[in-house]
Amino acid sequence: MKPRILVVDDEERMAAVVAAALGRAGYECETCASGESALAALDARGADAIVTDWKMPGIDGMELLRRVHATRPGLPVVLLTAFGNVPAAVAAMRDGAFDYVTKPFDNDELRACVARALDLSRLERENRYLRQEVTGRYAPESVVAESARSRELFALVRRVAPSKAAVLIQGESGTGKELIARLVHFWSDRVGGPFVAVNCKAFAEGVLESELFGHEKGAFTGAVGARAGCFERAGGGSLFLDEIGDVTPEFQAKLLRVLQEGEVLRVGGTAPRAVDVRVVVATNRVLRDEVAAGRFREDLFFRLNVIPLQLAPLRERRADVLPLARHFLARHAAEAGRRLDLSPAAEQALLVHAWPGNVRELENAIERGVVLARGETIEPEDMLLHETTGVPAAAGGASLQDAMDGAAVARLRAALGAAGGNRAEAARQLGIDRTTLYRLMKRLGI
Repeated sequence: MKPRILVVDDEERMAAVVAAALGRAGYECETCASGESALAALDARGADAIVTDWKMPGIDGMELLRRVHATRPGLPVVLLTAFGNVPAAVAAMRDGAFDYVTKPFDNDELRACVARALDLSRLERENRYLRQEVTGRYAPESVVAESARSRELFALVRRVAPSKAAVLIQGESGTGKELIARLVHFWSDRVGGPFVAVNCKAFAEGVLESELFGHEKGAFTGAVGARAGCFERAGGGSLFLDEIGDVTPEFQAKLLRVLQEGEVLRVGGTAPRAVDVRVVVATNRVLRDEVAAGRFREDLFFRLNVIPLQLAPLRERRADVLPLARHFLARHAAEAGRRLDLSPAAEQALLVHAWPGNVRELENAIERGVVLARGETIEPEDMLLHETTGVPAAAGGASLQDAMDGAAVARLRAALGAAGGNRAEAARQLGIDRTTLYRLMKRLGI
């Protein structure tokens, strides 16, 4: 949609000139002959920015600015003023005006000013949204922890988060290690800095070194320019290294040096660079056993194991199952635009399932239930769970997760086929919105 601009000026010809100049830049403009009509237009049709004359009878530019910002503080207002009123316009910026343009104005200057105002407004909206998302997900009252073990874990995380000590998170796959790492960051004094996450297992050793430590131009084939590594990019914040138990002994030695010295040497570089990061690592291995087997350096283990956090598998904290299920249901049902509840039978099925995939498997099951439920209640068959307490393999040797995803794929393909490939119609038949359908198709490779 085109950005919508209110142009306010009691001189009709001037308002038309401003609207024409902005219209040629692709904006939708509405002209208003007074501050009163501008407020009425704003209430009735909204706007993305206001360009207003300074001097007008009745509600002038300054009064319009005050009234707009009383109800819409994020709406940018640009003032048009004569050269002699520049000091007053500068003072108006202290009261919330975005900027001013002097008459007679240059068209390019006016368009550039409005473009900057719209960019700033968009960034402020995005920042507010992101802050709400982060706060909603990581605020203490939003964390699901009903079992005694989970409450103890989160209480420990709250206590250790403000420190600068390294944190080692251990637990089975799917238990939520990255969530804990993000909580450590969010509840620390470093929350204003970046949180950089790296899956160490996803990179070959040479690539991992460049990814974490950075490289200089010409350090290797394809290094057409210098690039800061994750340690530098996480400066002032937290660096999360997942699957740390899978890195090679050679890389372990290099990582140990960085942790000891507090500085990195880029690949191909000669001068070390100081870094200020809080390191949080995670693994699904038992690192003490890896040390005993000679696969993990003991000195690095002690450097990382300053604050150990052990995550229990979901099967050992059954009190969390239904609260987590309802938490995931609220999120996925809202995204799908549906109002759904779990039937008593579905809740019982969740309670007796073994959850070999832990919390990740539970969320996947709830997401399938949201997609496959035929009415307003999710039944056990909608989640495609085994009726027993969990057999890790399904028929044909495939994993249970693969079998359940396969059933979801079949259901989605059947709906798409019946709709002749029309995704909107398929989503309607499934009772979900198109965004949810697209996300599932992407995750399932359809």
